[in-house]
Amino acid sequence: MSLDVKNAIINGKTYLGIELGSTRIKSVLIGEDNAPIASGSHDWENSYVNNIWTYSIDDIWNGVQDSYRKMAEDVKQKYGVTLQTIGAIGFSAMMHGYMVFDKDGKLLVPFRTWRNNITEQASTALTELFNYPIPQRWSIAHLYQAILNNEEHISQISFMTTLAGYVHWMLTGKKVLGVGEASGVFPIDLETGDYNKRMIQQFNDLISSKNLPWKLDDILPGVLMAGENAGVLTEEGAKLLDVSGQLKAGIPLCPPEGDAGTGMVATNSVAVRTGNVSAGTSVFAMIVLEKELSKVYPEIDLVTTPTGKLVAMAHSNNCTSNLDSWVALFREALQAFGFDVPKPKVYDTLYELALQGDPDCGGLLAYGYLSGEHITHFEEGRPLFVRSSDSKFNLANFMRVNLFTCLGALKTGLDILLKNEGVKLDVMLGHGGYFKTKVVGQKIMAAAINAPVTVMETAGEGGAWGMALLASYMINKGENETLEDFLNNKVFKNMTGTTLDPDQKDVEGFNEFMKRYTKGLPIERAAVDYLR
Repeated sequence: MSLDVKNAIINGKTYLGIELGSTRIKSVLIGEDNAPIASGSHDWENSYVNNIWTYSIDDIWNGVQDSYRKMAEDVKQKYGVTLQTIGAIGFSAMMHGYMVFDKDGKLLVPFRTWRNNITEQASTALTELFNYPIPQRWSIAHLYQAILNNEEHISQISFMTTLAGYVHWMLTGKKVLGVGEASGVFPIDLETGDYNKRMIQQFNDLISSKNLPWKLDDILPGVLMAGENAGVLTEEGAKLLDVSGQLKAGIPLCPPEGDAGTGMVATNSVAVRTGNVSAGTSVFAMIVLEKELSKVYPEIDLVTTPTGKLVAMAHSNNCTSNLDSWVALFREALQAFGFDVPKPKVYDTLYELALQGDPDCGGLLAYGYLSGEHITHFEEGRPLFVRSSDSKFNLANFMRVNLFTCLGALKTGLDILLKNEGVKLDVMLGHGGYFKTKVVGQKIMAAAINAPVTVMETAGEGGAWGMALLASYMINKGENETLEDFLNNKVFKNMTGTTLDPDQKDVEGFNEFMKRYTKGLPIERAAVDYLR
């Protein structure tokens, strides 16, 4: 096996996916059988600068280069060869946000990430204008808000893109996005697989009185489907990605995608009536729809798969970040007593304790809102833990309520789809850090949605692997072979997973918790208003 892999590396029969997530930039190299053969990662954190969640350009490139370097070192260490060529590369990143550049390619304002809930005025106005949900995170909402704010930079805009689109552009010179990523920039016309022309015209009419030197169609990136070629690695791009200078130019790149699209690919949930839930720093559930929803719901995003199928997405800005802080605090306490317990063991032990708690968490209440939460209408967040004097306060219930609350806002959105709209769901696949401890997150998620949840062995590989699969699909797809068929027949055919059905006691307990969660939102509001 090792010799086959070595030859694949030498002959460029490998495929690389690099994903810029919220807390980690991960590079995964896969072989001819689409299984990972090497990886590298770089930890990073957003900064809160002038009331904006952002990452600097230096942070972006230092992170990408470090992640690539570690992956290349992994190749060298395992197989004794230097990585010089690759069959195809793909980049993905956290979706949405706002990156705008002038005609010379200069970034006009610091990158505004998905985490910023600062575009409510624009989001509401555009949702009404288009009769289509335009969440605050979407690039077009950020652009219109900047116009409403009369920000100085708007007249200088020559190009608007996302983080994935920016990295791809720097490496190839091509201003393009995969359709899944593009669907979080501006609404997609499902018939044409391109931006909705009627809505573009409506937007241009809306801003005409501003007399800007551009129209929206001038500044948007092009849209490509999965499997299409999106350019090649330039000489400058090769040096930018691999600072050692070993990587050769000319490698083809597939369309850059968002983390939602790569999550769908990595869980084999790109077909109709399949869903996946990605739970980490943020949490989002996506269900591939059989038909359009009956009306517009501000809580539900409509995006697409990497092949342009309509997807309903319930997205919550906050998931495990606050829970991670509690786990770190408990580990710190252990260290203060002289016990250096490995981090994974602390997580597993505390998570497993949650299964011993009362079904409804013993009356405890928590909100993990580190940042704002659009589903429950908070522009800022304050993490909170609250209890009444007669609630059952013990460690099991404490861990349980903090695991429950990770899904609180998400459940609000999912109930709209599953209950109000009667959306059909054959399977929900879970992936992300929330599911790392076996059974626990899966069991709680099943209770939250009252449906079976499957976690595959590959769940930990995440979006970078999904992106590598899209790169492989571009090169290895058969004639007229759909992405669904490629994944079913060439990737997931022999992969196994575990499925857990909901426990009715847990379902009832989660519903009780949700009543408390909804009723207690004014407490969170007071914290935002009075805790500065």
